[in-house]
Amino acid sequence: MQLFFMFLLFISVRVVRAQTKEIIVSLVFLQGYPLPNVALKGEATQSSTLSLATASKAIDGRRNSFYSDGFCSHTAEDETNPWWRVDLQRSFTVTAVKVTNRGDCCAERLDGAEIRIGNSLENNGNNNPSCGMITSLAGTPTYTFQCNEMEGRYVIVIIPGKKTSTTLCEVEVFASLSGRVFGCYF
Repeated sequence: MQLFFMFLLFISVRVVRAQTKEIIVSLVFLQGYPLPNVALKGEATQSSTLSLATASKAIDGRRNSFYSDGFCSHTAEDETNPWWRVDLQRSFTVTAVKVTNRGDCCAERLDGAEIRIGNSLENNGNNNPSCGMITSLAGTPTYTFQCNEMEGRYVIVIIPGKKTSTTLCEVEVFASLSGRVFGCYF
């Protein structure tokens, strides 16, 4: 896992002896903890569902990008402003969101999609602050968006102003509990 929460501990010991040189001993301790993918324990929903491609398939822990293998979510074809959302069940400090697009075809369908994070469900959560925009994932089915510690319970992927469908093969949300420095939420 590439995302870490780190802390630094610095200890300094200073010993002074009369008429001798000063001795300084320093110890630096750096500890890192991988941030969990909190989407795995969330509940996903989307604006519509094509066939059996339910929203929850995008948070099943599998980055398989081939739609025909049955591990991707998919909204109805030619829907205006299609969206997908995960409810993380509580507010988190989100560091990054990793999106795995469809890899077998149609990668351009996610072009222009916005990733939004926040605590509001007004307008299906689409008014929450933006973490980033998918300009193109062609040739790179998985991409990580850095969210600069945004606070929120809901992570939304919406394609505004287009008549298309949303296919997401995996959405991973790396976060820590809001207001907590250490520990895990599981």
